[in-house]
Amino acid sequence: MLPDYRGASLLNLMASLAAACGAAPRHAPLAALPPARLAEARNVVLVIVDGLGDALLARHAGGGELHRRRLGSITSVFPSTTASAITTSYTGWAPLEHGLTGWFTYFGAAGCVGAPLPFVSRGDKRSLRARGLTPGRAFASGSLFDVLATRAIVVTPQSIVNSDYNLYHCGRAERRPYTSLEGFVAEAEAAVKSGDERKLVYAYWPDYDSTSHQHGRESPAALAQLAAFDRAFGELLERLAGTESVVIATADHGFIDSAPEESLELADAPELCALLRYPLCGEPRVAYCYVQEGRIAEFMQRAADWLGERASVRPSRTLVDEGWFGPGTPHPRLAERIGDVTLVMNGRYTIKDRTPGEARHRHIGNHGGTSEDEMRVPLVVETI
Repeated sequence: MLPDYRGASLLNLMASLAAACGAAPRHAPLAALPPARLAEARNVVLVIVDGLGDALLARHAGGGELHRRRLGSITSVFPSTTASAITTSYTGWAPLEHGLTGWFTYFGAAGCVGAPLPFVSRGDKRSLRARGLTPGRAFASGSLFDVLATRAIVVTPQSIVNSDYNLYHCGRAERRPYTSLEGFVAEAEAAVKSGDERKLVYAYWPDYDSTSHQHGRESPAALAQLAAFDRAFGELLERLAGTESVVIATADHGFIDSAPEESLELADAPELCALLRYPLCGEPRVAYCYVQEGRIAEFMQRAADWLGERASVRPSRTLVDEGWFGPGTPHPRLAERIGDVTLVMNGRYTIKDRTPGEARHRHIGNHGGTSEDEMRVPLVVETI
């Protein structure tokens, strides 16, 4: 499923919010939620439930607080992953423009593969700052909150509120941390009621995602997280009654679950490892490969022979040309960040490699790929 950047994706939702809050939208607005529908609200509240796919919401919370207010669905971005989609929600830019193309990214300026959200190098988890890379150099896009005509407040977990990634992408927005689901509701309510001026409140909840990675998207633990959040969302709406708010809930991506036999290890194909310059980047569902000079054709053929129908082996540039990363002007280091060849995994397959210092673990729940379950997320809207 190609993201529908023409008017039905997370990118377009952010364009609608930007226009409704006095900024020039960077892309087409969301057809299902035009700016005019938001323009009269005193408060625009965006709630992002990390990892909540649209089909899963219908299966396991149909008739609940979120699903009863479901306006429809939208697509994520590509890759359908937090690093790319949350950055789109913070900037209003497509992945093509903001240049964060997965959990692991090759940063040439630091001479290593790093994880941009925790802002550490892969393996040794050393701060990228210690390697000479500042957030300003790593993240070229500016914060959407800095160009709004309204006051902006971000409600986010205490554990990440002061991270390099958050500090950069929140820009001038006020940041309100929380440590529990009750705290999430309380801080979102307090943000909305913190003044009479017009506001955009951005509230992020990560726990369904982290639980799904560990236990699976439909595990008892993950579904308990969903049920708890659904109740909390209803409570938040009750507390916000009479505040002249439009509350929008969506997600950055959905999930699939992968069985052990669907979780491939690059070490099982040593002939491919020998042709790579750097560890795999991106995601287990969309892996970027940096191939030795002059051996791209050989690598692609060997990868296709090994993977067969388990993956599509694509020149990374072709994905750009086909519009997977979105519209706009490419980030100046986009080519560096997507490598030479991309392995787009089919079905529920994933692929990983290991670097020194990394613990062996396998995610049951995965995302980043192009399946409908990963790509389609709910659009929930309530005016109160």
